[in-house]
Amino acid sequence: MAVASDKTTWTIALVGNPNTGKSTLFGALSGLAQQVGNYPGVTVEKKTGEVVHHGRRWSLVDLPGTYSLAPRSPDEMVTVDVLLGRRADVPPPDVILCVAAAGNLDRNLYLASQVMELGRPVVVALTMNDLAEAEGTHVDVAALSRRLGVPVVPVQAQRREGLEALKDAVERAGAGEPPAIEGLFPDPFRAEVDRLAEELDGRLGVNLTGAHSPRYLAERLVLDAGSYVEEALGLPEDERRELRESVQAARGRLAEAGCRVPEIETTSRYAWVADTLDGVVAHGKAEARFADRLDAVLTHPTWGSLILALVLLLTFNAVFSWATVPMDWIDAGIGAVGGAIEGAMAEGPIRSLLVDGIVGGIGAVVIFLPQILILIGILAVLEECGYLARAAYLMDRIMVHVGLSGKSFIPLLSSFACAIPGVMATRVIEDRRDRLTTILIAPLMSCSARLPVYVLMIGAFIPKRSYLGGWVQLQGLTMVGMYLVGVVVAAAVALVLKRTFLRSATPIFLMEMPAYQWPSPITVARRMIDRGWDFLYNAGTIIFAVSIVMWGLLYYPRLSADDLAPLLGRQEQAEGALEAARESADEARVAEAEAAVAAAEARIDGAQQRQSLLGRMGRFIEPAVRPLGWDWRIGSAAIASFPAREVVVATLGVIFDVGEEVTEGEGEQRLTQALQGATWPDTGKPLFTIPVALSIMVFFALCAQCVSTLAVIWRETGSWTWPALSFAYMTILAYVGAFLTYQVGTWIGS
Repeated sequence: MAVASDKTTWTIALVGNPNTGKSTLFGALSGLAQQVGNYPGVTVEKKTGEVVHHGRRWSLVDLPGTYSLAPRSPDEMVTVDVLLGRRADVPPPDVILCVAAAGNLDRNLYLASQVMELGRPVVVALTMNDLAEAEGTHVDVAALSRRLGVPVVPVQAQRREGLEALKDAVERAGAGEPPAIEGLFPDPFRAEVDRLAEELDGRLGVNLTGAHSPRYLAERLVLDAGSYVEEALGLPEDERRELRESVQAARGRLAEAGCRVPEIETTSRYAWVADTLDGVVAHGKAEARFADRLDAVLTHPTWGSLILALVLLLTFNAVFSWATVPMDWIDAGIGAVGGAIEGAMAEGPIRSLLVDGIVGGIGAVVIFLPQILILIGILAVLEECGYLARAAYLMDRIMVHVGLSGKSFIPLLSSFACAIPGVMATRVIEDRRDRLTTILIAPLMSCSARLPVYVLMIGAFIPKRSYLGGWVQLQGLTMVGMYLVGVVVAAAVALVLKRTFLRSATPIFLMEMPAYQWPSPITVARRMIDRGWDFLYNAGTIIFAVSIVMWGLLYYPRLSADDLAPLLGRQEQAEGALEAARESADEARVAEAEAAVAAAEARIDGAQQRQSLLGRMGRFIEPAVRPLGWDWRIGSAAIASFPAREVVVATLGVIFDVGEEVTEGEGEQRLTQALQGATWPDTGKPLFTIPVALSIMVFFALCAQCVSTLAVIWRETGSWTWPALSFAYMTILAYVGAFLTYQVGTWIGS
C-alpha cells in the first residue's frame, strides 16, 4: 500500500553519518528556502527546507549526523524521535533519505540497516563518488540497489549532479512500499523480539506492528533496555517495571542461547553489511591513496604540529587584519548616525538615549559581526576540506590531561578571537558534560576585547625594559603572561569541573577522518550567514537591552545647572576663546582652544558620571575593591564594562575627565597622562602603580565582563543556570586573582 501518494505535502528526512556530505546535499536540494532554529525543548539545531517537485511540496528536515539509531546523546534522540514521528513540531517522514559516502559504505550501511527497519520508504543518496574513485574504490550502484532493495542514486551535490534523478527516486519511493530487511539477526533474537512485541500489543495494549509505531522499539528494548525506549512507549511506572522484567528474562534466554546482548547487534549488522557489499565494492591498493600520504604529514607529531601552528597564526592574523576595515566602516556608520541625531536634536535625555543607548547599543552588537563571520568562514573552510578533524587529533594528547578530548580544541581556539563563536562551536562535542565543561572555560581565553585593557595598562605602567640584547622586552612578556593566565586557569578549572559535578571518564577520542575535498562556497557562505544571524537575533537582542540599561545607570540622576555652574562657566570661557581663535585664523591657537573646549566638556561629563547611579555604585563597592588597590573610579569602570570589556577604556576616560575618545592618538596619550597623575584623595599617593595595573589586567583576564558571551551560553545550553555559574565562578576567580596580584606585588615592591 502506498504510504504517501495521496498527500500534497511530503516530509523528507535526511539522515546519515557525520562527514558524508549530508548538509551539502540538503543545501543543494533546498537552495535558499531554508530555516534554522532549535527543536523545542532542546538545544539541538533544527534545519528545514523546501522543495517543489512535479507539483508536490516537500518539507526537507536535515537531521543531526549520527552513527547509530541507538539514542545516547541529545542529537541522536532528536533523530530517532523525528524518524519515529514522535515530535509534534515535525510530521512523521513520508520518505527517509539516507546519505552514505561511497568511500565508507562499511560504516554508513550500519545506520542504513537501522533506518530500513523503521517501516518507512527509504532512498540512499550515494555521495563523494569522485573521491572514492580517485582513491581506487568503485561501487556497482545497480548491484547495491538490488542487494538493499531500495533506490540508490549517486549524486555530486556541489556540482548539482544527480539531483533530478534523486528527486525522481524519492517520488517513486514515496508512492511505493517500505523496504523489508530480513535475516539480519539470528533466529533466537527475532523470536524474543516477536514475543516482546506480542506482549506489548496484547497485555499492555501497545501496537508495535503498525506503520506509525514500528517493531523497531521492541528490538531496541532488548538491545538497549534504556529509559528512552520506555519513555517512547509512554507506559506508567508499574507497567514499566513489568516491562523491565520481561526484557531481563528475554536477555537471559538469549544469553543461554549464546546471543550476547548488546554485542549481537554489532556482530549481526556488520555481517549483513559485509554480505551486502560482497562483490559490489572494489577497493584499490592502499599504498596508492593520496589521503594516506597527506595524513602521514598532517598528523605527524612534529610536522603536523608545525603546520597546525602556522594555520592558527594565519587564522588569527586574518581575523584581526581582515576584520579591521569592516569594523571601521561599522564604527563610522554608527558614528555618522549618532552625529546626525545630535545635529537634529537639542541636548537632553531623549537625544542621549537615542545616541548613547539605542544607536550605541546597536553598535555594540554589530561591531563584533565581522570577526565572527571571518572566523566562522575560515573554520568552515577548514572543516569542509577535512583539516579540522586532523587538528583535533593532534591536540587530543594535550587535552586529555585536563579530562577533555581533541574535540574541545577548536572551540577553545575560536575563543581567542571571540568567545561567542567559540561557545557556538562546542556543538561538535557529543558528550554533554564535556560540552558544558568546554563552554564554561571558553570565556577564559583572552579574546580581542581584552586587548585594549592590556595595551593601556602595559603602555602606561610597565617599564620599557629589554633583555637578551633587546630580543625580549618586559612589556611583551607581560602581554604574553596575560594570555597565559587565561590558558593556565582554564586548564585548572576544566580539571576541577571534570572531577566534581561534571565528573565523567576522560573521553576516548573517536573521530572519523573525513575525506579531503574542496569546500563548497555555498555551504561556507550559508554557514556564515546562519551563525551570523543566530548571533544578531539571539545574543544581540540581549546585548542591546543591557546597553540601554547601562545607559540609564550612567545618565541618571543629572546634576542641575546650579551644581555645574563653575564647570559651565569654564566651558563658556573656552568656547569664547575658541571663537576668538577662529577669527584670528591662527591654527595653533584654534587647536589649543579646541583642546580646552574638549577638556571642559570632559570635566562636565565626568562630574555627571560621578553623580550617576553607576558612580554611586562605584562608591558603594569601594570598600570591596580597595584590597585590589582600586578606588571607586576603577570600580565604576569595572561595573560599566559588564556589557563588554572594551568599554572600560572609554569609561576610564570619562571618569578621569579626558572624554570618551581615548583609544588612539592624542586621546590615548591624554588618558595615559591622566592615569599616571591620578592620586588617592586622602593621601595624595599615586592611584596607579605597577601592582595596581597588573591587578586590573588579571581581573579582566579572568572576569566574565561580556554579556554577549553569557547570552550565547544561555542560548546554547537552554538554561540560565550555566551562564550564571560562569559569571559567578569567573568573577570570584578574577577577584581572588586581582587580590593576590596586588598584595604580592605590593609586598615585593616594599
